[in-house]
Amino acid sequence: MIRLIVLDVDGCLSDGKITYSSCEDELKSFNVKDGLAIKSAKALGYEIAIITGRNSSILAKRAKELEITYLYQGIRDKATKLKELCLELEISLNEVVAIGDDLNDLGMLRIVNRSFAPADAASYILKECDTVLKRVGGDGAVREMIEIVFEESGDYDRFVALWE
Repeated sequence: MIRLIVLDVDGCLSDGKITYSSCEDELKSFNVKDGLAIKSAKALGYEIAIITGRNSSILAKRAKELEITYLYQGIRDKATKLKELCLELEISLNEVVAIGDDLNDLGMLRIVNRSFAPADAASYILKECDTVLKRVGGDGAVREMIEIVFEESGDYDRFVALWE
C-alpha cells in the first residue's frame, strides 16, 4: 500500500527552466493539473512530500497553496532526507513512490517501492527508474504518476468522486 508520494521540483513539478526577471526575481510555472492531483491525493489520505535540491520562495508559496506539509529545500542527499521522513511518519520505504528527473534524484529513486521519471528526464534516470511517464516535467507528469498510483491502489473511482 502506498502512503507517501515524493516529488522533485525542477524537471518534474516544473519544466526545469529557471527564468529571472530584469529585477532578478525568479519565475517558475506549475501545472494546475498536477496541483489538482496532489490535492486529491491528500484528500484520499496520502502524504505528499517535496524534496528538492534548490531553494525557492516561489516553491514555498506553491507548497503552501497545495497544503504540502513536508517541504524540504536545499537537500543534496535526498535519499537520507527521505529515510528520515519515513522514520518520522513511521512508514517503510516500501510504502513510498517518488518522481525524479536527474542524477541528484538517483539515490532517492533507488530506495523507494516504485520510481517514476518524466519522459524528458536525463537518459540515465530513464534507464534506472521503474516507470517512464508519457508526460514531460511541468506538463502533467506528476498528475500522470498520481493517477497511476490511484489506479494501482484501487483509489481511482474515489479520486473521480471527489470532483463529481
